[in-house]
Amino acid sequence: MEILYDTRWIGNHGIGRFARELLSLLPGLTPFEARRRPSHPLDAALLGAALWRRKPALFFSPGYNSPMGWHCPFVFTIHDLNHLHVTVNSNAAKRAYYRYVMLPACHKAASVLTGSEYAKNEIREWAKLEEDKIVAVRYGVGLPFGASGGRRNLGYPYLLYVGNRKPHKNLARLLRAFAISGVRRSVRLVLTGSRDSEISAQIESQGLNGDVTFVGVPEDEQLADLYRGAEALVFPSLYEGFGLPALEAMACGVPVLTSKVCALPEVVGDAAVLVDPSDVEAIADGIHRLTEDNTLREELRRKGLKRARQFSWDKTARLTWKVLQAAAGKPSVAFPP
Repeated sequence: MEILYDTRWIGNHGIGRFARELLSLLPGLTPFEARRRPSHPLDAALLGAALWRRKPALFFSPGYNSPMGWHCPFVFTIHDLNHLHVTVNSNAAKRAYYRYVMLPACHKAASVLTGSEYAKNEIREWAKLEEDKIVAVRYGVGLPFGASGGRRNLGYPYLLYVGNRKPHKNLARLLRAFAISGVRRSVRLVLTGSRDSEISAQIESQGLNGDVTFVGVPEDEQLADLYRGAEALVFPSLYEGFGLPALEAMACGVPVLTSKVCALPEVVGDAAVLVDPSDVEAIADGIHRLTEDNTLREELRRKGLKRARQFSWDKTARLTWKVLQAAAGKPSVAFPP
């Protein structure tokens, strides 16, 4: 049985990690490759045409793309409804894609995957799906993200932010909170990615020149070292369908500050400092507590390691395997040992 798998999503980001881990763990996946990106405006139609030529038993995408004009089984993944709920990240083309491509695909697909119960409920309500049509497979964590391993030494203590610069990541408030937190003599703020004009202006407006460092886009092993070397992860995002950096940080034994909204409480449980991401003073207070309270940091390390053990890519793969086999009409096929 050929399961054609869209490997174009594999990359150095959250969806990319999900796609890569499933490819390594699920048996029998045949890579679907094309020169165009899955975000190409005509990808849905071109993908449908390609499937008619290939005629696989099942098409599976670990991302948001789905085939148009294809009437055989397929499964695709909606990680969140970011472009519907975070208007600053959206535009007319993206909203049209949700309405005219993704929404019909939700009803045509054998199943829709997502990463959390929060995202599942949002998608189910938006698409008017029956509950069993969408499956929260929960994302996982594994090596190199663990408590054992190297620690990045930058020559000073630091708080770490991991993520992109999209508005919903809330970097402007994080910088303002760091500026008023009272901890700048003790720690610096380290951001993944590179400095650009917009973030430079925000840093200068808060008087943070010299207090914020950029470390580029690290590979997984380098990122794990960065987590383990940090005093804490600060991740006060406004919207997340899961929040993989929080889970990875906990698995590395690093205390976490994150938001009490969306899927993040579902991921961290009671193993993090939860704050209102719209309240700069609340974020600043959380930063101050994490930096100054050694007892709190040690408690969160212990709780975080325990919490992270509840998540694994093997569990994600097993749940995904059940969905794929059911979609292919073979629900009794067990996950290989």
